[in-house]
Formats: sequence, structure tokens, C-alpha cells
Amino acid sequence: MKAIIFDFDGTLANTLPICYYAFQSVFKEFDNKNLSPEDIRAMFGPSETGIIRENLIHPNKEEAIELYYEKYLEKHVQLVERNSEVDDLLKIIKEKGCQLAIVTGKARRSLEISLKALQMDNLFDVIVTGDDVIEPKPHPEGILKVLSLLDLNKEDAMFVGDSEADVVAGVSAGVLTIGVQWLDVYQTADFITQPNQIMKEVKHFKQLLNEFTIQSRL
Repeated sequence: MKAIIFDFDGTLANTLPICYYAFQSVFKEFDNKNLSPEDIRAMFGPSETGIIRENLIHPNKEEAIELYYEKYLEKHVQLVERNSEVDDLLKIIKEKGCQLAIVTGKARRSLEISLKALQMDNLFDVIVTGDDVIEPKPHPEGILKVLSLLDLNKEDAMFVGDSEADVVAGVSAGVLTIGVQWLDVYQTADFITQPNQIMKEVKHFKQLLNEFTIQSRL
């Protein structure tokens, strides 16, 4: 195993509450709509900018996008807590010499806000965001892009995510796919597409790592 690719929201950090807050603020301000978390999850797929451009009725999309980032930054500290188990997991993976990557539907700007706030901004070798792909998850484009950038075969990597779209993307890419439900807020309670394994606790993933030979590329 040479690389472990993670989804971000709901997998490495419980950022869904800040996403909900920022989207609710935008749609209330511009369309006078009160959106529930379920309404917002139903729009997931494109990046935040894509969601606003596709779903906001108000014509001033760019101003709405700026408000989204303003609100995302405004309450990030209050709504998103660091998770010590996840921090420790990433540290262990790095110490083993395995490369780390992210494939997320988030826009790069909001991901960078989160990574900096959570002190994860220097951990990842490759990051592919919703801004970097034509086809978002469940399409495997993002995962295949990581494999290409790291010059890896699909047997060399695994993908870890908390949503049905994550699992479909991983399976479609042909990599070992782990569905996780280890944070307080995750996106999928029952996977329709079956991942190779389902992990409900971070410690179980740590145990899984011990079953693999980690090949350092450093």
C-alpha cells in the first residue's frame, strides 16, 4: 500500500455543520429560503460554488459565493472541532511513509480554510477538489487523477469515505474502498453499493493498516 486517499467532509472532519450553516445563510439571504440539512445534502455533488450556481435563483451568484466563504470562515472554529483520533491516524500513516491524498467535492478555497483551521494543511501529498474535476463523485475521475499524479496502480492505493458517492467512486476506480461511519456526523447510514469494508471506529482502521505492507515512496 503506497497511498491512502481520503474524502474530507464527514470522513476526516465533521465539517457538515459549517457547510449547512454557510449554505443556509446564503439561500436565506439571496432567495429567502429556509433550507434543512436534508435539502442541502440533496444538492451535494458539485463543489460549493457549483451548488450555488446551479440551485440559487438570485442572479448575483458571485456575491452569493463570497457570502458562502465569509460564513464558512466566520463560524468554523465554533462549529468544527479537531478530532484527536483522526489526527493520530494521519500521523501514523505519515510515519509509515505512506502517501496521503484527498479527493473531495469541496471547492479548494473552503478546503484550505478547513485544513488550516484543523492544522492539517501540510499533511497531504496530493489534493483533488471539486474545482479540479469535470465529473464529481460518484464518478471516479478524482481518484483516478490522484493515481495518475502519484504514478500509482489501482492496487497501490485505497479510498476512504463516508458517503454513497464515495463508495461508488472508489469501487468504480477499482481501488480498495472503505466506507466509514466513525464521526458524529456522516453522510450515509446504509451503503447501497458495498465497500470492501465498513469501519465504525478509527481504531479499527488502524488495525487494518497493520495488515498491509506499507511501501514508502519517500
